[in-house]
Amino acid sequence: MAQTVPEDNLFVEAQIVEVSKSTACYFPLMSGRYEVKPGMMPFGTCLGNGQADQQVFQIDDNFTHYRQAKLLARAERLSKYYQTCNYSKAVAGAIARLIINRLTQEHPQYFDCQKLTSKTVKFHSQLTQETLYLDADWQLQQVQGSQVVPPYASILDALATQIQEDLTVVCRGSDGSNWLSAVHLCYPNHWSAEEKIGRDFATIHAPVAGMEKINRRGSAIVNTMIDREPMVRFAWGLSTDTRLNHHPKPPPDISVSQWQGRSFDLLHPQLYLRIERQVIWGLPEYEAALFSIRTYFRDCSLVKKDSVLRSKLYAAIQSMTLESLIYKGLVKSKADILQWLS
Repeated sequence: MAQTVPEDNLFVEAQIVEVSKSTACYFPLMSGRYEVKPGMMPFGTCLGNGQADQQVFQIDDNFTHYRQAKLLARAERLSKYYQTCNYSKAVAGAIARLIINRLTQEHPQYFDCQKLTSKTVKFHSQLTQETLYLDADWQLQQVQGSQVVPPYASILDALATQIQEDLTVVCRGSDGSNWLSAVHLCYPNHWSAEEKIGRDFATIHAPVAGMEKINRRGSAIVNTMIDREPMVRFAWGLSTDTRLNHHPKPPPDISVSQWQGRSFDLLHPQLYLRIERQVIWGLPEYEAALFSIRTYFRDCSLVKKDSVLRSKLYAAIQSMTLESLIYKGLVKSKADILQWLS
């Protein structure tokens, strides 16, 4: 049952990268062009953030806000943000084991995992003070120290609520088919878990302007995601706020116009780069891949003070096709944004 969530909380905004000392900082626009391409590079490639570039899951001093945003989304209606389809117990267990292994390796000060018996694994988060008990198949059995409502529905739901990334899982069938098998998406950027679950790569990305050539190679790209070494890629767009949750459907009692955002005002300019770091980690022995999405915001009023970054941003916006501008919700504001940047 959906719960009424205080409106003020739903509109709370995340901190920008520039005011956080511990947040990784990326600028995936250095080509000066808006391009729709796979853009995959080996995971761990040095991008100027030291240890953070080696981590699948980045923990920074904004953790509390990111977790609160997830709790608010779950409390609104869990099925709006979390879905599974043909998500086998074997794949679910392998994904849980991967996430836990990475968390305990990357952040041993925060996460601990112990095998209590041959049938029980104990995972503890120092950040949330929650303890998860898993069975021999890495399925959730019990939770201690949690006040989360609604209670965790699965191990993926529980683990996703311990981190600052959204999670999706892609699976491949013996016939070469592929489908979105699980998605935990509390920071949606104008797309919906309920609409995408169970669909194949090409269908999921069909609405994205400029994806036609890539979609024709959809199966090959999924094969790369599953069979190759882990990779990282970036996506970016523009936002007029730093709210993590931009689900296309507003919560109850909130108007579409109020919820939507993306309305740039030249007289009172607020503009942010919304950047996603996406890590792809294949599990070929399970015919699956984990795909994590970490969202960051950079303040364009600060970006424009750097002449190089400003020129790259200006050129990238200018290079957008009409179709891309429509998809990104920038048709009406492109001219004003370019005027402000210049």
